[in-house]
Amino acid sequence: MKKRKIIFLGTTKFSYELLEFLIGNSFKISAVFTSPKKFKISYNQSNVKNYNYADLSKLTKYHKIPIYKLHKNQDDKLKNHLHLIKELKPDIIIVAGWYFMIPESILKIPKYGVWGLHSSLLPKYGGGAPLVWAKIRGEKSTGVTLFKMKKGVDNGEIIGQCEFDIRKTDTIKELIDKSIKASKKLLLKYINEEKIIYTKQNESSLEIFPQRSPSDGEIDWELTTDEIDNFIKAQTKPYPGAWTIIGNYKVTIWDAKIEKK
Repeated sequence: MKKRKIIFLGTTKFSYELLEFLIGNSFKISAVFTSPKKFKISYNQSNVKNYNYADLSKLTKYHKIPIYKLHKNQDDKLKNHLHLIKELKPDIIIVAGWYFMIPESILKIPKYGVWGLHSSLLPKYGGGAPLVWAKIRGEKSTGVTLFKMKKGVDNGEIIGQCEFDIRKTDTIKELIDKSIKASKKLLLKYINEEKIIYTKQNESSLEIFPQRSPSDGEIDWELTTDEIDNFIKAQTKPYPGAWTIIGNYKVTIWDAKIEKK
C-alpha cells in the first residue's frame, strides 16, 4: 500500500515527540507548519506564551523537511498558506499541539481529512487544557481522541480513542507523557488503515472547557485537601504552577504531600 502524504501542524513538546515518532516510523511528511513561543490569539488581548513550546525546526532541518512558521501577529494565519497546501496535495493533515482554528478552506483539501489529536476522551473535556482540567476535577482516567476535524471546537467524527489511568500521584508532566504514548498508538494504527470508520460524536454531550492562563493558578484554600493536591499537581512544571499570596509575596507551589495527623 502506498504511504499517505502528511502535513503536520504543531508547536509543543507533544508535537515534537509525535513528529519525531512519525519520521522514525518512515511516514511521509511533506511539510510542517508551526508558530512562535509567544503569539496573538482571538481569546486574549495580549500575547499568549506557549509554556510547552518546542522548536520543531531542529528536527525538520535534520530530516530535510520544509517548515513554515506563522508569525506573532494573528493576521498571519494558516489560510495565507492555502495555495502551498493545495500544491502539496496531502492525504492527511495531522494537528497536534496547535492553538489556532483550521479554516474550512483547508479542512477540505486532504483526501482523508484533517486529523486532530485531543488529550481527552471526547465528547468529555473538549476545548482548552483537557489534561489540566481532568486532574483538577479528580478524574480517575482520561485518554486521547484521534478525530476528523470540522468547523467548530473538537466536534468532528471520531477515528479512534486510547484510554489511560490518572493516578493520585500523577503530575501534569506524567499525564502529558501518557498522552504522547497513547497518541503514538493511535497514529500507528490508523494513518495507513485501508478502511477508516468514522464515528459521529454526540455533540449535545460535548463539553467545552476554557483555556487556562497563569492567573487561573491561584489556590483556593477553602477546597478539600485532595482538591488542593490535584490543583497543584495539575499546574506544576512545565506549566506556570499553582500559587498563593503570603504577605506581600506571590508564592508558587510546585509540589505538595498530604500527611495525616
